[in-house]
Amino acid sequence: MDTSTTISHSRRGFASISRERQREIAQRGGKAAHEKGTAHEFNSVEASLAARKGHERGTAHEFTRDEARVAGRKGGLARAKNRRLNGNGNGNGNGNGTLNRSA
Repeated sequence: MDTSTTISHSRRGFASISRERQREIAQRGGKAAHEKGTAHEFNSVEASLAARKGHERGTAHEFTRDEARVAGRKGGLARAKNRRLNGNGNGNGNGNGTLNRSA
């Protein structure tokens, strides 16, 4: 047995759950916080200040032109998908977050 590739970690609590399940749990928490009104959403001023802090510390990632293009496209596609699923853009939704299949 090759012991150089065997890594023994004690995985307890949240770490013992599959990545998919962790994501589901975190997603529920985020949705609950938004529904409750306690979730924080950055406005453009706060986001700008946070970015400036990162740049001052040297911890901010500097995107290349191609990285920025890919990231922007990815975000745009995700937003379009969410709008399509939530009924906020193409007329297929009924406005309450579910698709209107009876029409």
